[in-house]
Amino acid sequence: MNQEAESQPIEETLSALKVESDTGLTDAEVALRLAEYGPNRLQEEKQRPWLLFLGYFWGPIPWMIEVAAVLSAVNRHWPDLIIILVMLFFNAAVGFWQEYKASTALEALKKQLALRARVLRNNIWLETDAAGLVPGDIIRLRMGDIIPADTQLIEGDYLSVDQSALTGESLPVDKKAGEVAYSGSIAKQGEMLAVVTGTGANTYFGRTAKLVEGAQSVSHFQKAVLQIGDYLIYLSLALVAILVLVQLERGAPLFELIQFALILAVASIPVAMPAVLSVTMTVGAQVLSNMQAIVSRLESIEEMAGIDILCSDKTGTLTQNKLTLGEPVLFEAVDAQALVLAASLASKKENGDAIDLAVMGGLNDADALASYTQKHFMPFDPVHKRTEAEISDSQGGSFSVSKGAPQVILDLVSHDIGYDAMRDVREKAGALIDDFATKGYRTLGVARTDAGGHWHFLGLLPLFDPPRPDSAETIAHAGEHGIMVKMVTGDNVAIGREIAGQLGMGKNICPADELFANEANITSPGPELGKRVEQEDGFAQVFPEHKYGIIKALQARDHLVAMTGDGVNDAPALKQADVGIAVSGATDAARAAADLILTAPGLSVIVSAVEEARHIFERMNSYAIYRITETVRIMIFMVLAMIIYGFYPITAVMIILLALLNDIPIMAIAGDNTWLDPKPVRWKMHRVLTMATVLGLVGVVETFLLLSIASTWFGIDQAHLQTIIFLKLSIAGHLTLFVARTRHSMFSRPHPSALLFGAILATQGVAALIAGMGWLVTPIPWAYIGLIWGYCLIWMLIEDQVKLFVYKQLELSGSRHKRFISLLGQSLHSHRPR
Repeated sequence: MNQEAESQPIEETLSALKVESDTGLTDAEVALRLAEYGPNRLQEEKQRPWLLFLGYFWGPIPWMIEVAAVLSAVNRHWPDLIIILVMLFFNAAVGFWQEYKASTALEALKKQLALRARVLRNNIWLETDAAGLVPGDIIRLRMGDIIPADTQLIEGDYLSVDQSALTGESLPVDKKAGEVAYSGSIAKQGEMLAVVTGTGANTYFGRTAKLVEGAQSVSHFQKAVLQIGDYLIYLSLALVAILVLVQLERGAPLFELIQFALILAVASIPVAMPAVLSVTMTVGAQVLSNMQAIVSRLESIEEMAGIDILCSDKTGTLTQNKLTLGEPVLFEAVDAQALVLAASLASKKENGDAIDLAVMGGLNDADALASYTQKHFMPFDPVHKRTEAEISDSQGGSFSVSKGAPQVILDLVSHDIGYDAMRDVREKAGALIDDFATKGYRTLGVARTDAGGHWHFLGLLPLFDPPRPDSAETIAHAGEHGIMVKMVTGDNVAIGREIAGQLGMGKNICPADELFANEANITSPGPELGKRVEQEDGFAQVFPEHKYGIIKALQARDHLVAMTGDGVNDAPALKQADVGIAVSGATDAARAAADLILTAPGLSVIVSAVEEARHIFERMNSYAIYRITETVRIMIFMVLAMIIYGFYPITAVMIILLALLNDIPIMAIAGDNTWLDPKPVRWKMHRVLTMATVLGLVGVVETFLLLSIASTWFGIDQAHLQTIIFLKLSIAGHLTLFVARTRHSMFSRPHPSALLFGAILATQGVAALIAGMGWLVTPIPWAYIGLIWGYCLIWMLIEDQVKLFVYKQLELSGSRHKRFISLLGQSLHSHRPR
């Protein structure tokens, strides 16, 4: 049907679809068509679970484990074979389960981001999920909508549609009644009614707009963590190579050596890293979802942790977006109600626009509108800045009304009457507008045509949008987190200063056109502009291109910027921002461009999202330090011990058991309690590598000391010595989690979560049973187990003090580095040739 719609008259389309444009379909008809055509979405090909599970047995790391298993079978090391197979299936099960949970959570997020559509059914306009649309539905398309299905336009002046994502056309296309608007394109301007001609797989392009993009892409932070993984792999392989060469020189059996080397490498390589990443990101997304903030790009959670500037819309974010109509100011209107009536006739209730609803709410008699018919309506857009309607009354007369920005309405009237004739009116209106603005009121101008079609200025309607009760507190709270909130508003400077003053933001509000007056290209601002933008508290009279320029200027000054927006024209700025935030009630186009979509009004949700992002950052930071520490500790100790003592300090089975025991508490990191950094955080690789290397080397020293004490002083034989070292590595490794999880003393708040603490206790209980009962190892006395625990606890306290010392030195070196750079810059500046 949709491919034929453009070539046939509207009446034939409506007849073929068996629908009336003024009543729409009934619920019964919708149910029948939904059963026939299916939901308005594409059927995604989902991989079967068992194929997904088998995929975890294919790849470099599984191959290494599988080769080790084959070599164990060849050498008839049956206990080794069993444990290796357990490890192989355990890693596959953990990876599969975590990916399954992550994909399920993403599906839930996608459902919350689903497109909505305004549809006429049972002669009533309502809002529904776009997935429930069927051929024949009558829908209303407005500026900012992502068109939810293939449609034929049936009523209205025009609709400017951006089809660039679908056809490659760089400019929007103006469409009129009878033409087709395709699924996935964006309404840039205008408003029209349309009839749905194709849904789901039957759309012209065979797809609908996809809001959740790049959920699987890799962010800068994830890349850094994966770089750590590469570093650990290379370190492990290098040390294994040294081990193999030394043991071959000593005449060790080749097969057994290769098997041991493979197992050692696998145990040191961060097999669980992808699972930890996916779990941590997914847990964060679910937490934010519960806060009424939907993540459309998972990696943006990490970028939120580093935000230091938030550019916030005023209306609906800093203010309540609950407009209150003030006392009308009359010019040519007969009385106040006549002025409000004219403005109401230039409104459209079903659009749900806040300004329209506030104006219509000012009518003493709502039935007064019943005497008039709106024959034609031109919706508001950021270019024309006004609405206009053609009206017919009950006596058969007709006239036009318009409301909008006062200067625009005055220009409209001046065009008919003459600029000179309007001079006094302009001066009086300008003074009133400025006076209202200083009190925080925005003002609408209202005009109406006479019998001759000439426009007359009826008066002014002041509207007040009070600040949200929590805005001032939230802005102060954001400042405590190192985030500067800058107001960005389309209102004039006086209104911006008044609201900013009430919220404690500072009154240094700059008009955007003045800010960019000397910029040849707004989208590529110069360095001087960046300094100016940094100094301003906010920006008024802002157009969408100004938002983009403000973000670019701040980013050029090395800021991580979040930007809020709600309109189709905000989309470029939302895309450019490090974190684009679509506020509550935003258009589909703004939601599609944003990284974070708010379903509740206000800034508090954003600050909460930043806090959660910083918690996630700390968890990832802890994991990175822990994982590097363990690899350094185990690999360097193993290689040095075998070179010095000439025997394996732990067996291949023990290495596998260590790897299995380590995976369980690592998964619990995703839900750990973490310290909240009061400042924006960014990835500092040198700090992580330094801290992890120092802790790893401390671990090597403590393990060598225990080995020396047990072998030299107590004369313990090799078999029992291996069990002692196994238990020590297991206990010390997990206790290192308590040390690495915070930059402060390990005893400071917040304490480890019950989940992490319980996971560590459980795994260490298993490790103690293995050593004490002799499961797959030579048993040691329970007294030895107690002594090893005491030894590890003492070294844990030592490690914690070493950690605090290293962090202190890193802070000092960091501040010295900054002072050096500052002095160097001053020196270069003072010696610059004049």
